[in-house]
Amino acid sequence: MGEEVGVQTFSRQDRARYRDKVRRCLDVFAEMLRESRFDVDRPMTGLEIELNLVDGDSMPAMRNADVLRAVADPSFQTELGQFNIEINVTPRRLVGTGTVEFEEHVRASLNAADERARTVGAHLVMIGILPTVLPEHLTAATLSANPRYALLNEQIFAARGEDLRIAINGVERLAVTADTITPEAACTSTQFHLQVGPNQFADYWNAAQAIAGVQVALGANSPLFFGRELWRETRIPLFQQATDTRSEEIKTQGVRPRVWFGERWITSVFDLFEENVRYFPALLPVCDPEDPSETLAAGGVPALAELRLHNGTVYRWNRPVYDVFRGRPHLRVENRVLPAGPTVLDTIANGAFYFGLVRALAEADRPLWSQMSFSAAEENFNTCARHGIEAHVFWPGLGYLPVTELVLRRLLPLAQHGLDRWGLDPDERDRLLGIIEQRCLTGRNGATWQVATLHRLESADQLDRPTALREVVRHYVELMHTNRPVHEWPIP
Repeated sequence: MGEEVGVQTFSRQDRARYRDKVRRCLDVFAEMLRESRFDVDRPMTGLEIELNLVDGDSMPAMRNADVLRAVADPSFQTELGQFNIEINVTPRRLVGTGTVEFEEHVRASLNAADERARTVGAHLVMIGILPTVLPEHLTAATLSANPRYALLNEQIFAARGEDLRIAINGVERLAVTADTITPEAACTSTQFHLQVGPNQFADYWNAAQAIAGVQVALGANSPLFFGRELWRETRIPLFQQATDTRSEEIKTQGVRPRVWFGERWITSVFDLFEENVRYFPALLPVCDPEDPSETLAAGGVPALAELRLHNGTVYRWNRPVYDVFRGRPHLRVENRVLPAGPTVLDTIANGAFYFGLVRALAEADRPLWSQMSFSAAEENFNTCARHGIEAHVFWPGLGYLPVTELVLRRLLPLAQHGLDRWGLDPDERDRLLGIIEQRCLTGRNGATWQVATLHRLESADQLDRPTALREVVRHYVELMHTNRPVHEWPIP
């Protein structure tokens, strides 16, 4: 999201030129796949975490430019709203104690950044949706300074031709309108990256889609928005609605949304890029001077800049990524389903469960997706976003069952096997998967803790909703810094 884009207006000629260039990039990409020109020797895993900034009263702090100057670390970047920043963690292999290295690096980086952020009156919070965000915090004036965000806002509303309507019916109901995309800024996520070879990509992407609902159920951490208790992972419907380029009439015609689960299992990574080009018009038609065909013919590695930019404006929950590192192209599955937080340890445990389970399923003799319809996977995803760790899901051979029972009976052993395949240290494997197990046994994740804390503060302490929400954030930040996994957090 944070890539700099300098063009301020686009002509019809710009759009025609960009469409042609994207299609040429797609042709070159197909040729690269045929010639197997991708780095597959040492698969890496990566991590990004989006963060909120709050002030001393637990309210959003519109200070990301000041915070980034104070932090002065290139790993931290701007995000959509002025109360958001993002950390990009150096990729690592999972062999041995790779997850320990992830945890130690992220903790050290966030602690140092938080200490510097305090010098400008802000604190960092890892949470899916900040409970104290209100409509007045999500306006055009709170967009970050990066011109890409203003352009995205302009292009999305030009495509829609009308204001956004956000309607979420959960425990309580919310119906509001917005004249900017800034409600998207309320959605802060954790993104896991997994490098895979072209021949393996379809299996890994299909596996990631199949378990997306389970991930959301276990990791839900976004139950509150605009003072309302909604879905356990409200971030899912909010993000879908906040970036929707379709008017109501276009929706009824069956046009696909840009925040998209997908509609079928795939057989090649090319399927996803080709769908993106075929189904979605350009939002940011910026052309790069490189001719990818000439670069490839000369023995170079094309950047495929237009294809990558276009791909970055189609928000699949599991997104394909083409990238070039040290002159070698590679492919990644970017897993985008989880919210940020609650702690670094919870985040690394979520990552271990995902990386282990997706490998076990991708390498299974009989693919899971040959036994399960794509619509069932999508239904699981939406059910788990609504109900969180209390959801019931469908699983081949087991029918409908509580998601916690599925994880304990079937998925944790698979994740253990997958982590063994990655070569993770057994003690580290057991430590992290033990956190997932305890979450299932206690029924406690970030969403359930937030809701239980809010209800306790409102009933026992007789606090009004705005005051109680500020207290939820205050207690949350204190516990986040302990790095105790959320299933051990007390209700204050």
